[in-house]
Amino acid sequence: MKKTGKIIIIAEAGVNHNASMEMARRMVVEAARAGADYVKFQTAVPELVISSIAPKAAYQKEATGEGESQLDMCKAIHLPLSAYPELAQLCREEGIGFMSTPFDLVSIDALVPLQMDFWKIPSGEITNLPYLRKIASIGGKVILSTGMSTIIEVNEAVEILVNGGIRREDIYLLHCTTQYPTPYSDVNLLAMESLRKLNVGGVGYSDHTLGIEVPVAAAALGAQVIEKHFTLDKSLPGPDHRASLDPAELAAMVKAVRHIEMALGSGEKRIADCERPNIEVARKSIVAARPISAGEEFTEENITVKRPGNGISPMDWDSVIGKKAKKDFPYDSLIEL
Repeated sequence: MKKTGKIIIIAEAGVNHNASMEMARRMVVEAARAGADYVKFQTAVPELVISSIAPKAAYQKEATGEGESQLDMCKAIHLPLSAYPELAQLCREEGIGFMSTPFDLVSIDALVPLQMDFWKIPSGEITNLPYLRKIASIGGKVILSTGMSTIIEVNEAVEILVNGGIRREDIYLLHCTTQYPTPYSDVNLLAMESLRKLNVGGVGYSDHTLGIEVPVAAAALGAQVIEKHFTLDKSLPGPDHRASLDPAELAAMVKAVRHIEMALGSGEKRIADCERPNIEVARKSIVAARPISAGEEFTEENITVKRPGNGISPMDWDSVIGKKAKKDFPYDSLIEL
């Protein structure tokens, strides 16, 4: 796929399609229109992921009520495995990369033929040894979200992937806080620096806060991958819509991240091309503080420093003092030696 910048931006559709293929297609189109590099779904056979006794998370209860189990909720919002080849094809047509996070081993197998650029491992699977070994056995590049985990657990997961055949430089670690929405006080963006010390291919940030400020800040801190949930309509029923961006907000986030990406630059301190014309305007030169006659010695009293900056630099002040004027210099004129 064609990337628009160095930072990989993933528009997380997740299950915000509410099991509607029509909505899933629209989400592909909207993510492409917003300028994201990838649109990512979530692939699962709910019965293989969630037991009948698993409770809902508090945010899920708040968004969807307590009348159904977590399993029943997920059954109602997941697309069948047969839907993903069509979505992958639509992504190719729309010029956006296709990704989907598998949540079980069967879903991994279903996604293999779709030849995704990255395997996306969700935070909940970071301690799932059989799952990690399965991904590693297939090979390729991996983006691993690290919500709810310690640096020790992250390192263990990385080592499992590496020992299973994934190259360390092909692993990207996303700092993440698994709460929807995430309070700003619990974001801890600087944790990306801890992940960077694990010497993987790159680090990034998967965001669950409200708004776009935090992912934009992550870009400024050097995130190489940014993931953000989006929805067609925040008022739709389902667990993730409220903490997601709408299409206009997603486009605004992508635009802001691209601006920050350009603004980061190379890190070398140099004169920017755009500011070169302003050197003459903003810097100063040595000028006559009063009329100076030919043969008169330059002193602290008869010369001074003023704009423009196209004469002798004030940094050469000491070399000018004591020399004699070879001609008359009117007030405010540039001194010449």
